[in-house]
Amino acid sequence: MWTPDEVISFATDCITHGVKAVSLGGGEPFEYDGVFDIIDALRPRAYISVTSNGLPLFNHDVWQQLMLHAPDKIHITIHNPDNATEVNRVKAQVKQLASTIIKPGVNLLISSRKIEACKQAYQLLRDIVHPDQIILVPQRFLCTPSANDLASITSGAPFQSPSCLLGCTRPTNFCSISWDKRVNSCSFAGGKEPLEELTYSGMMNALQRVHFTHC
Repeated sequence: MWTPDEVISFATDCITHGVKAVSLGGGEPFEYDGVFDIIDALRPRAYISVTSNGLPLFNHDVWQQLMLHAPDKIHITIHNPDNATEVNRVKAQVKQLASTIIKPGVNLLISSRKIEACKQAYQLLRDIVHPDQIILVPQRFLCTPSANDLASITSGAPFQSPSCLLGCTRPTNFCSISWDKRVNSCSFAGGKEPLEELTYSGMMNALQRVHFTHC
């Protein structure tokens, strides 16, 4: 439901009011026709990251455009850490990105049923990236891991994960805006409120209407 011009205008107004970073997600953002126009417009003004499953990066034209219109960072998500093909594919893509001006990162989805596979995937990734480039993302709604499960994946070493790992609290420096122009303080929580206007003020007003509940 967002046109590129709407994204650019809205994000620019948010940046003018102090927003420091914008993350483009999906769906798959590299399948969105205007993604590189958005990156070009916003990158001089804020830190721009993109979350992708990595598959479009195999497309030569997409890769060439990416090199011309580079965001600051790309996070590639591993949805199935027990799938060796997917893990090795993401590892190779992260290594390729590391040779460019774009900082690579990985979102590793953690299921309580796949802890051993997650450990193996994490160790493979640690061969090529620093721990601060790997985010351990607890699977929500089903098979959600505990904080101890995540700590076991790194053998107790420091790791990155969403701030709600130890308890559900409303974020104060983050919000999630969805494809249908609705907003909440968390990506997972229900009860998103519609943006009545596509401005920073509209976003803040919508956030004030949110009745924040645990996902």
